[in-house]
Amino acid sequence: MTARWSLSAAGLALAAVALPAQGAIAPEELAPGVTLVAGTFVPGHQPDGNSVILRGNKGLVVVDTGRHAEHSDAILAATAGMNRPLVAIINTHWHLDHVSGNPRLRAAAPGLTVYASSAIDGALKGFLAESAKAAEAAIAAGEVPADLVPEVRADIATTANGAALRPDKVVNRSQRLKLGGRTLDVHLARTAATAGDLWLVDTRTRSLLSGDLVTLPAPFLDTACPGGWRAALADISNVRFARLIPGHGPVMSRPDFDRWRRAFDRFIDCAKSSADEADCAQGWTQDLGTMLPGGEQRRATEMTRYYVQVLRANAGRNPNCNLV
Repeated sequence: MTARWSLSAAGLALAAVALPAQGAIAPEELAPGVTLVAGTFVPGHQPDGNSVILRGNKGLVVVDTGRHAEHSDAILAATAGMNRPLVAIINTHWHLDHVSGNPRLRAAAPGLTVYASSAIDGALKGFLAESAKAAEAAIAAGEVPADLVPEVRADIATTANGAALRPDKVVNRSQRLKLGGRTLDVHLARTAATAGDLWLVDTRTRSLLSGDLVTLPAPFLDTACPGGWRAALADISNVRFARLIPGHGPVMSRPDFDRWRRAFDRFIDCAKSSADEADCAQGWTQDLGTMLPGGEQRRATEMTRYYVQVLRANAGRNPNCNLV
């Protein structure tokens, strides 16, 4: 890993190592009216987060819209066969791999309503603006691989068009929403993975959509406040659910989530200690065990070693914990 590029799913930062791919997966119906469009993480490229299509008797709700055009194409192709209008988008948070598809879905379904927290406003002025500036400089310096330049420029353009990413309706408190004929319990977690994460429960199927509060192969901690994140996980643990759909990675059972949460707590505690960063990364992979397929262990190790550095650099003065 180079110091120039950080391993980030949040903005425009890039991985300096080629990592094993998660192959493209066709849309999968997990429960009646709950369809997963799984994200991918291709070697040397930025990821797409998981997207979920919720089908109600009055319309469709898409939760998170991915980064790349191929991902939003898959969402639109899946919705085309559902014989319902697309009425709403819910963005669990502002990371580009969860919101970049918003403009394409808006164009395909004029009049739809986007729901999200207001955290993207601060991100567009801060993290995303700074990432775009750094990416422009890296392209100019020839530090970005040629085959990755179009992707980086697309992210820069997405950030510049930030107004198209903002919500039409700001979710500023936890509440129950009825969208498209579907009843959703929407929860707001402040200063967790970002300054305003939404996680929701589809009341009909007890499907919990966590956004990036739960991710594989590792937690994305670039914009996180670990203490607030832990509190959000405690709230999730108090909910009865049949399945948990993470922001990245395969669907989890309740025991899977409990294991992931224990691993998260141990990793954060390790990062706060004087332990070697390699030991913290190894502890993460060991704690998750079979939840990490063989090909994902190296990726998890690379990511968690980097995030130990991030957490230690912010120790005692994490600016993400001061956001509102």
